[in-house]
Amino acid sequence: MPVAPETVLAQLRWRYATKKFDPTRKIPPALWAQLEQAMVYAPSSYGLQPWKFIVVTDPAIRQALHPVSFHQPQILDASHLVVFAAKNPPTAADVDAYIARTAEVRGVPIESLDGFKQMILGSLARMDAAQAHRWAARQTYIALGVFLSAAAMMGIDACPMEGFQNDKYDEILGLKEKGLGAVVLATAGYRSADDAYATAAKSRFKVEDVVIRV
Repeated sequence: MPVAPETVLAQLRWRYATKKFDPTRKIPPALWAQLEQAMVYAPSSYGLQPWKFIVVTDPAIRQALHPVSFHQPQILDASHLVVFAAKNPPTAADVDAYIARTAEVRGVPIESLDGFKQMILGSLARMDAAQAHRWAARQTYIALGVFLSAAAMMGIDACPMEGFQNDKYDEILGLKEKGLGAVVLATAGYRSADDAYATAAKSRFKVEDVVIRV
């Protein structure tokens, strides 16, 4: 059932990149599970989903990540921290897993998807490892956008964050061994009552200044 357009716009106006979270408030588990499901529904090229979402709630790990995030308070104070990691690089095994899952959910023989599989493999073969990781990273930003929008619709505050040392995150979270590389972060929770940014007017260009119609 479609959401009313005015509701969507109201929630997008309500959201902002939360700078100060209330550390005493946690996202209820059932609500967080729905937000995780929203991430899973994010679109990607070929539907390949060349990513993993590392949800960090362990206080000790958050403490270890804090200094390599330039000591930004959101890392410690937010209810949840999500590390959006891209396959580094996507591999034939990833394609096999995706094709097998597609056959399973659609109830079709895996052989019937061979043409689709070969198309994906051919696309990846035209990239070297670094190019493939950059491609996967761009896909991962799509998932971030879905996460931020879904959080706003659910009344959850969030903040996208690029201010961190990717290699240190990879090291602390053991991502390299998993064939992954940290790309971008999002913290989520509930805004602090004294976060001045919460009441600041949202500065956006006018529609006519950014939309070009041809």
